[in-house]
Amino acid sequence: MSGPRQTLVAITGASGLIGSALREDLLRDGIGVRVFVRRPPRSEHEIAWQPGADVDTAALAGVTAVVHLAGAGVGDHRWTERYKATIRDSRVLGTGTIARAVAGMPRPPEVLVSASAIGYYGDTGDREVDESAPRGSGFLADVVGEWEAAAAPAAAAGIRVVHPRSGLVVSGRGGAWKRMFPLFRAGLGGRLGPGGQYWSWISLRDEVAALRLLLDQPLSGPVNLTGPAAATNREVTAAMGDVMGRPTALPVPGFALRAALGEFSSEVLGSIRVRPAKLLEAGFRWQDPTIADAIRAARAGW
Repeated sequence: MSGPRQTLVAITGASGLIGSALREDLLRDGIGVRVFVRRPPRSEHEIAWQPGADVDTAALAGVTAVVHLAGAGVGDHRWTERYKATIRDSRVLGTGTIARAVAGMPRPPEVLVSASAIGYYGDTGDREVDESAPRGSGFLADVVGEWEAAAAPAAAAGIRVVHPRSGLVVSGRGGAWKRMFPLFRAGLGGRLGPGGQYWSWISLRDEVAALRLLLDQPLSGPVNLTGPAAATNREVTAAMGDVMGRPTALPVPGFALRAALGEFSSEVLGSIRVRPAKLLEAGFRWQDPTIADAIRAARAGW
């Protein structure tokens, strides 16, 4: 199940956690990279863009693949109505902008890898879901549904469109784990709420490797980017303690999380148990197949 190796890839969100790691990985393999920026370009490798505005498609000439990762951080701010609109608009408007731009090119790229998230499934409790599962309920499920639908112009133009539904990325470079590591190093880490809720995680280097697979293999539609098996928050907490050699006896009660995080606490306390069926079928090999492996990789610099 192999496809053409990409030669020139354009990335939105290239300064973010996943985008910067993907960019480094592509360049290391001698693959050309252009990055979308929200300021005047400073070199021929940059492409100016703004969500909801036109894109200079001449700057995309020769690009064989586009990876669209840009979007406001879900956990960066309290979920006020205003910030919820920012989360939605940054994804839906941005994706629509990129999809229409590539669809209108005389020679469009072969593939658009347009970021998505496992939030699509809503709270699944103990029930394991794969890419065939219907959309769940809740704010993030609704946003992800609109987010993926916004890429329709590219698919209608005959471009292969893939939606990597990413899980929680384990990395010391950014995201939730960057905030968790200092707490556990100080011996202040503990389970969140009841601890039985499932976290579907993936190490940063496996996230990048999976994105590379999506670029080169003829997969389309949603593809879950998670580890081979989800772990409960209690299991994640125990693995953090074991790897870091620190106690984890200080649980954070659910009421405290709700007071501190507001509506976003439902995502921390909720349970999404995801199976990466398409990656498994494609023969993907995880470098970090367990949550302990992923934590060790993050401590090593990933």
